[in-house]
Amino acid sequence: MSEIPRNQGHLSRDLERARGLAQLLDSAIRIPVIGVRIGMDALLGLVPGGGDAVGALLGAYPIVLAVRHRLPHAVVVRLLGNIAVDAIFGSVPIIGDLFDIGFKSNLRNQRLIERYAAEPTRTTRSSQGIIWIAVGGIALIVAALLALTIWLVSQGLSRITT
Repeated sequence: MSEIPRNQGHLSRDLERARGLAQLLDSAIRIPVIGVRIGMDALLGLVPGGGDAVGALLGAYPIVLAVRHRLPHAVVVRLLGNIAVDAIFGSVPIIGDLFDIGFKSNLRNQRLIERYAAEPTRTTRSSQGIIWIAVGGIALIVAALLALTIWLVSQGLSRITT
């Protein structure tokens, strides 16, 4: 499944749309003096109770493209991961807004699809590696939380019994 889609004309047109959307969402506005670029995603994140969800929905367009052009599952999962990281960390008040400005998941996803179009095998392999690293990291965090929970429970039980 790591071959370039047959219809390059559609892929080129879709990549151009994705590029425009990514720039609108992540870098459309330059903040004078400090020179940082922000987009609609960061501004939507300021809206309490749903701004980040709307930003994530708008950012799902590259996933639609990836499925339409039959990109490998590893690339699609990586695209989803970028949106999930942006939505989860971006939903934290104030700090999340700063995270949105720095992480720029939409530009990351647009570049990932373009890299796949240029180097499908290499991009698929690197995506698989990143997914395994993320899964390993999550497993370590879960194991650490489980160990901490067991330790806290044992400390509480020992205080009750003494």
